[in-house]
Amino acid sequence: MIDNLPYRQVGTEDLRPGGLLCIADHASNYVPDEIELGIDPRLLNDHIAVDIGVEGIADRLARRHAIPAHIACVSRLVCDLHRKEDEDAVVPTESDGKLIAGNIGADVEARLERFHRPYHNALADLIERAQPKMLVALHSFTPSLDTSDEDRPWEVALLYNHDDRAARHAIRLFGEQGLTVGDNQPYSGKQLNATMDRHAEANGIPYCTVEIRQDQIETEAGQARWAMMLADVMGRVALEV
Repeated sequence: MIDNLPYRQVGTEDLRPGGLLCIADHASNYVPDEIELGIDPRLLNDHIAVDIGVEGIADRLARRHAIPAHIACVSRLVCDLHRKEDEDAVVPTESDGKLIAGNIGADVEARLERFHRPYHNALADLIERAQPKMLVALHSFTPSLDTSDEDRPWEVALLYNHDDRAARHAIRLFGEQGLTVGDNQPYSGKQLNATMDRHAEANGIPYCTVEIRQDQIETEAGQARWAMMLADVMGRVALEV
């Protein structure tokens, strides 16, 4: 964490209204020293702790493609910034069959005050300053879950709740790239859309929640490829909404 903040912002110095803005809620696996999760440290490099590949893409979008980014700096296992404050999973005690023992009985209010509220307050302020044409929420998903035999064939997916106007264009454009594209898969934005419900749908701002399968973006080369493709596709979507 930089300056003890649960987020960092890249490319936000000279904001021009009407552009794109990237948001990465699950970009970090950082756990403050004073918080004991009670898990095998190796799990911090697993999908339960971080959206693998997302931080590299968000940084590239901001630094090389002129899409400013608001990037989380704390693991979702400490406080899940992509959950509502009153959801049990905002401080998870289990993820993909793994017990997060240190979170049992945790002071949830303290975690919200330290991580969740500053993150979302800063994001709201950034959106107010940037006046973006469209938000791009960036996530990644594991090719397989330990707790499920479900096939996950999609290389990329678009999630949405009520407002699907941008997602529809993105699904078509990614399909034209020859990709297998999920439509509210492997998760549905009807159930999991907290950040975009709050900052996009509540304010009438078009958005794309993009889920990329993690084996596509584990390497720097993969992240660079996807950053370039996202900049192109999201730019074209923004012209349509």
